[in-house]
Order: sequence, then C-alpha cells, then structure tokens
Amino acid sequence: MSTTTSRLRSGRDSLLPPAGAPRDLAMAQLANSVGDGAFIVTSALFFTRVVGLSTAEVGLGLTVAWLIGFLMGVPLGNLADRKGPRGVAVLLALTTAASVGSFLVVRSFPLFLIAAIVYATSQTGLTAARQALLAGLVQPSERTRIRAFLQATVNAGLAVGAALGGIALHYDTETAYLIVFGLDALSFLVAARLIHRVPRVAVSTRVKGEPRLAVLHDRPYAVLALLNAIMLLFMPLLSLVVPLWIVTRTDAPDWVVASLLIVNTLGVTLFQVRTARAVRDLRTATRSIRYAGIAMLAACGVFALSAVNMSASTAAVVLVGGAALLTLGEMKLASGAWEISFGLAPADKQGQYQGFFGTGPAIARMLGPALLTTVVLGWGPIGWIAVGALFLGTSCATGPAVRWAARTRAVNEDALPLLVKENAA
Repeated sequence: MSTTTSRLRSGRDSLLPPAGAPRDLAMAQLANSVGDGAFIVTSALFFTRVVGLSTAEVGLGLTVAWLIGFLMGVPLGNLADRKGPRGVAVLLALTTAASVGSFLVVRSFPLFLIAAIVYATSQTGLTAARQALLAGLVQPSERTRIRAFLQATVNAGLAVGAALGGIALHYDTETAYLIVFGLDALSFLVAARLIHRVPRVAVSTRVKGEPRLAVLHDRPYAVLALLNAIMLLFMPLLSLVVPLWIVTRTDAPDWVVASLLIVNTLGVTLFQVRTARAVRDLRTATRSIRYAGIAMLAACGVFALSAVNMSASTAAVVLVGGAALLTLGEMKLASGAWEISFGLAPADKQGQYQGFFGTGPAIARMLGPALLTTVVLGWGPIGWIAVGALFLGTSCATGPAVRWAARTRAVNEDALPLLVKENAA
C-alpha cells in the first residue's frame, strides 16, 4: 500500500485532506478560486470601463468563448488521458494565467475575443485534467470525500476573492481593476506550480479500433450528464433569478440579496465535506441526488411563498430559509454527482469522461438565465413550483439512468444488487 493511500484511509473521518498530493491539489484550487472570485465580481466593469467594450460586445464575446470552451472539454480531457493529466493541467493553468494577463493590455474587441476563448477553453480543460489527476491519485472510495473538501476550499477562496473584488469596486479606478486582474493571473501561476508538485499518474493508450472519444458513444453516461446539467440549472437562481425576484415581487430589503449569497458560500464551505460522508457508492449517490431534488423543490416553494404580502423582515427570513434549502440541495447534488461521474467512468478514460460530465455548468450558464427568468418572473409563484418540479423529476430519473449505466460496464463494487435494492426501497 502506498504512503498516499495509507494517509487517505487513516484520515477518512477528518474534515481536512491528507497531506501530500491531495493537499497540493486543494491549495491549487484555493489559489484558483481566489482569483476567480475577484474576476467574477469585477470583470463586467473591467471590460467596459478599462478595456472599453460595450456591454453587447462583452456579452457576445463571453458567450462565444464559453461555447467554444464547452466544445473543447472532451478533447482536452482526452489529451489528459493520453499525455498525462498532471502535465496537461500545468499547461492549461499557464495558458489561463496568460489569457488573464492579456486582459491587462488588450483594448479591442477582436483581441478580447481571442483572449476570452483561450481563457474559457483553458478553464474547461483544466477542470477535466484536474479531475483525471484526482482520479489517478486517490483511491475510488476516497474520491468523493476529497472532491468535497476541494469544493469547500473553492467556496472559501471565492469568498476571499469576492472581497478583494469588492475593494476594487469601492475604489472604482483603472489601477484597482488592473491589480485585481494581475492577482488573478498570478493565482494560476501559483496553481501551476502546486500541480507540478504532485506525482505523475499513468497514461492510457487507445486500443486499436476503439473510438478516439469513447465517451461520445456512451449513451447511458450521456444521459446522466444531461440529467446533471438539468439539475445544475439551480446555479443562476441565487446569482440572478432570486435577486430579480426580490426586487420585483417581494417586500424584502435589497440587502437580502447579499445575505443569501453569504448563506450559500458559508454553507458549502462548512458542510460540504460532512454532507459527502453519506455517499459511499452508486446506491448512496443516487439517494443523495434524490434528496437534492426534494430540497430544491422545497426551496422553490419557499421562494414562491416570499411573494405573499408580509413584512420586510418576515420576507427576509423566508428568503434566507429558501437559500438554506437550496444550498442543502446543492451539496447533496454535488456529492452524488461526483461519485457517479467517477464511478461510471473507465479508469483509463477519466479525463475525457470528466470533461464530458463537466459540461453541465457551461450548459446551465448558457441556458439557465434566459429559461429561469422567463419561467419564474413571467409565471410568478407557479413558475417557482414548475422549476422545483423539474428538479424533483430529474433527480428521480437519475436512479434508473445509473442502473442502466451500471449494467453496461464493470464497476468497482457489487453495484447492481445494491441499486435494485435502492429502487425497491
């Protein structure tokens, strides 16, 4: 048994990751997320006020960039499988740093578009490569727990980065924005150095006659990736839909918007690891996603209730309760999805499979805002119930899809009887 494996097993009940490679990956994630948090908060004003673009140009450029990034997820994941995820992850962290650094000097739409495409493509590929690296470094039984810690680390870093971005917004000067983007670029250089410190993992070779991108021929896995993308439509709720709902449909004070984001960030940071402890195999993963659907339905019901005539303070309490339920659903969904995405992917193709499964956030970001604002703001409380019903129905469909996928491949556990038992429960 390797030293890394021994440490992983001895630290199973700890909220902290074991020393060694997983700790370096966590620190790399932390560095990235601090930069990302600052980028998210300041990018819109930076691109319009410093780069000099119109809002339409910014929107078009980022849409095109993330669409290309979405399409490149699987090929870059496959590259990680063939050339080694550590080297590919380091390279993509460096190209991300270069693209962010280029934003400091570009002052035209064509150059902005090129930099944005490099940024989005590098970010998408980096996620797939890091997932493949994690799969190669960590025992299957520990992947979900370690991934949960990484997610908690990401949320903590986003909070720190958002605070730094808030300082730049307060000063609202070109120098402040340039400093924030410079720190973002530096964060990816730090991440590249940390990723380079972890051990190499074995690379795979393509079997003669096998499709180059086998995941595109794996229909059960594709269905699961689609169901996950639908569940991830929760992502624009707290950042876009609920703030608009608060302003147009409730009597709650505007400051509640910030409090809901704080509830979400702190909730995931403090409780994601604990939530993931309940997920140990495909059976418990499908159960966790079903609970996520129930929690999200309840959250949507609470948000709908906030439109009822009530005092500002009562509306604020109701909305915070809805945010807490949505955060619980987010943590349950993430815990189950990680186990499914790793457990049903062939060991030698984790990169391309994680790249494919990881397209869910991009789909949610592209389609979610328009869809959810139309349904919720257009239909009112009934719209909230419809969205909640979509989450619940999708979560219930995940179990049969997992059983279908498990029947088509070998898994690392006696999964089929457990899944049948779970379906009967």
